[in-house]
Amino acid sequence: MENSSLISPNLVTFVLTIVNVGVLCLLLRAILFKPVTKFMEERAKKIQDTIDQAEKDKSEAQQLLDEYKNQLKNAEVEAKGIIKAARENAEREAAHIISEGKDAAETALANARKQIETEREAALAKFRADAVMLVLAASARLIGREIQQDDSRHFVNMLLDELSRARAGAAQEGNGSW
Repeated sequence: MENSSLISPNLVTFVLTIVNVGVLCLLLRAILFKPVTKFMEERAKKIQDTIDQAEKDKSEAQQLLDEYKNQLKNAEVEAKGIIKAARENAEREAAHIISEGKDAAETALANARKQIETEREAALAKFRADAVMLVLAASARLIGREIQQDDSRHFVNMLLDELSRARAGAAQEGNGSW
């Protein structure tokens, strides 16, 4: 019993417990720790990749935002230029239309003056003819006999010409009336 007393049952239990704990650690390491560690590393890598991608996307979005802002500014400048050009073109067109209107009005006025002058001359000629007839009729009544139409017409025309010249001379002097 001496031999058996050297090895105590507690010692065997202790050794077996240490062996069991060692085997358990090896098994847990092989079965649990390595896969969990590998899973955690992969998960950390995916999270880091997602963060990196988000940073990259954020940077690209900022670049696009800056480009759009520049395009918007350029569009505003271009729109102002187009509006300015359109206003200038409209002003030129308005001035051209006004000029054409003035020219047309002046032409119409000149034509109206010519027509009035023509009608005045026609009225004056008719007035002369009527005046000749009235003067001849009045002279014939006063004299009591019929005057030769050719002679009297000649004298009446001379009288009317002198009256016209006298009137024109008065108008040139600024009097404008007889």
